[in-house]
Order: sequence, then structure tokens, then C-alpha cells
Amino acid sequence: MLTIYSDDHHLHHGKCELIDGQLMPCFEKPQRADHILQRVQNQNLGEVRGPEDFGREPLLRIHTREYLDFFEGAWSRWAAQGGTSDLMPYTFAARNLRQKLPNHLHGELGYYSFDGGAPITAGTWQAAYSAAQVALTAQREISNGSHTAFALCRPPGHHAAGDVMGGYCYLNNAAIAAQAFLDQGSKRVAILDVDYHHGNGTQSIFYNRKDVLFTSIHGDPAAEFPFFLGYADEPGEGEGEGYNFNYPLPAGSGWSEWSAALEQACAEISRYDADVIIVSLGVDTFKEDPISQFKLDSPDYLKMGERIAALGKPTLFVMEGGYAVEEIGINAVNVLKGFETVCRP
Repeated sequence: MLTIYSDDHHLHHGKCELIDGQLMPCFEKPQRADHILQRVQNQNLGEVRGPEDFGREPLLRIHTREYLDFFEGAWSRWAAQGGTSDLMPYTFAARNLRQKLPNHLHGELGYYSFDGGAPITAGTWQAAYSAAQVALTAQREISNGSHTAFALCRPPGHHAAGDVMGGYCYLNNAAIAAQAFLDQGSKRVAILDVDYHHGNGTQSIFYNRKDVLFTSIHGDPAAEFPFFLGYADEPGEGEGEGYNFNYPLPAGSGWSEWSAALEQACAEISRYDADVIIVSLGVDTFKEDPISQFKLDSPDYLKMGERIAALGKPTLFVMEGGYAVEEIGINAVNVLKGFETVCRP
């Protein structure tokens, strides 16, 4: 299996995040991708290649120009003001306030953020831009005839909406790849999000559309981040009604409960008969993940990959979350190995 990877992810390394009332070192850190890359190489998964640069146009198919311009220029504006610490929001455009874009840096940051979990550093734009190019390069390989590819993206993307960052995410790599498939001739794309946290950004991007089916298995948002999206009674709207399926599960769920939800998601994907599948590959469902509450074990990820492969569709894996750093490589690569066990000629 081909892996697309960029060293540019090291340019993004937030110093801290606010969790449980404390400023703590960021759980989303460069070692995540480093461990996965090392495991890919040690297991001889296949070729590792750098990304091509497709420019900003594919990003603009998902994100607004105003948002991209703000994100790209935010650090230089902060540095010009003498800022040296991570740039983080401290006010937000809550529902009882006007949705009006200010012209002050911190006002704009609050307008374009939904939480304080996406710090901007000197290298964040380049890291996120390169992650999107990683996803697009892997997408192009499948568009050109490959059955599968792995986009080792960092930072992750599934919490980012069209003009909102948050949850460690800035550009929605899976959504950008999905739109690229459609722009290159695919009629139907299915996204399977297996991250512990609901892909609220991906859902919001495609919620009114029927050309992208979104399915997500995640911690119940009544008690888990992102809290305000990801409930089972969110079927899509307008043309998108009937093309959004959420499978929230309670804390403590293990493989038995999780795999039952996977069967439901796979049934919907099979019924949809997509041309291609994108897997938002989060492995923070692992039993020892420090910020998640499911109980999957490393061998379960092999079975996960096998079940996804049984769908019989070209499949793009896009890396999302997973914060048990020592095990993230094992678990992510197990999914890919399980997939290849079924798909290998």
C-alpha cells in the first residue's frame, strides 16, 4: 500500500491546550505521525512518497476564501504585534451574539474557531496545507486506478468545517479529498469516520448533499467532545436527508458494541453503492488512549481493516486522531494490514 507523507507536519507543534481547567502539553503532537511512519516502514507496508502540490484551488472547493486567507496570514499578523506564544482564541461568536466578522486579529480568530484546541504557531499553516496536499496526492493515486492509498495527514482534519477550525483541525483533509473525487468524475463518495470523536466538520460540510454519504461511529456527544453534533437523530437536510448516519456509543464500549455499529455503517455504505470510500482513520478508540473512553485493543484494528476491505471499493485512508503515542503506529497500521489481507491478489 502506498503511503503519502510530508515532514512538514513537524512545523506545527502547539505548546499547550486547555483541558479540565489546566493548561497541559498538547496531546496532538509530532510524535503521532512519527510513530505511524516508523511502523509503516518497519512493517514493509509499501512505498512512502512525498506529496504533490495541487495549490489552493482544491481547498477552496471546501473552505471559504476568507477563512483560508485569515488562517494563512494569522501568524504573521500575530508576530507583527509582538506575539511569540501560540495564537489561541479567548472569545467566540456564540449563538446569542452577532455573526459579524471583526477586523481585529483575536476577534477574527474567535469567529473562525469553535474551541481553543487549535493553536496557531509559526508553522501551522504550512503543516496543514501540506497535510491537505498529502490527502490530495493519495486521492489522485486512487483516481488514477490504485485500489487503496494511505494519506498520513497531520494535523488531522475532520473537526474543521468550511470556515471553522477546532479540535486540533484546520483543513478538512477527508472532505477536500472527497470533493476532488467528485470533481474528477466520481458520482458518489462514502466517508466512514471511525475516530472516537464525531467528525462534526465533515458532517456540516456535506449535510445538505447526497453525493457524499457520511457515516460516523463515535463517543456519545451527550458526554463527549464535540458535544454539539453527532447525535443519531441527524439524518441530513434538504437533498442530503437520508445521507448522514451517526452511531454514538457509550463510554466503555469495546469491540462487540463497536463492531455492531460498524456493521450498520457498512450496510448503509453498501446500499449507497459509492464509487469510492474515504476512511477518516482515527485510532483514539484504543483502550489506553488518554483522552477517549472506548476499549478497542490492537488486534481489533486488524478486524476493522478486514471488514472495510470486504466492502470491495477503492478506499482512501486519511489519518485523523489517536493519542496513545506508543501504540498509534501499531493500531493505525493494523487497520491497513487487515485491509490488505483481504484485498491482496
